[in-house]
Amino acid sequence: MNRPRATDLNYPETGASTTPDRPLPGGYHHLRHRALIGHGRAALEAAGAAVLDWRMHRAAGVRIAAEATRAIPGTAVTCAIGLGPVRAAAPCRVIWSADGPDRFGFAYGTRRGHLAVGEETFLVEMGPDKAVRFTVNAFSRPDRWFAHLAGPLLPLGQRLFARRCARALTRIAAAAEQRASAVR
Repeated sequence: MNRPRATDLNYPETGASTTPDRPLPGGYHHLRHRALIGHGRAALEAAGAAVLDWRMHRAAGVRIAAEATRAIPGTAVTCAIGLGPVRAAAPCRVIWSADGPDRFGFAYGTRRGHLAVGEETFLVEMGPDKAVRFTVNAFSRPDRWFAHLAGPLLPLGQRLFARRCARALTRIAAAAEQRASAVR
């Protein structure tokens, strides 16, 4: 597991979203979303790879431009979020990652130029019962005057994005489970 590192982030609580049991910092909107996405090693590895190589984001409708093909600490990422041709650039930096054996994921934090200030962790884990769960743990608040005008729409959009990510990973995990059972 790689630890958070300081970079050009626009908030001081670097790494605060990476520990699910730890309280998130005050003064932000909090999001905790958890979903069962599959069962077994094949589902875990397929979903974990999709999180780390940006496929989950793309499958959820986010355009990604990243310095690396995988989410590793230090990687600059720009997400293009919005609908159709109306999209806003959201510059982030990966501050933490986990790469197996039973958990895969990363956290990124906002950089200057982002509409919000905060951090988001995406994590896929397999429990002792072989259930594979996806968790989004995040804290954020608007950073620009026009983002403040959007009011509750920004947290709503973040919740919808978390659900879209979970649905995308459920499809990826199901396909992997299907391939694994066909081999047996």
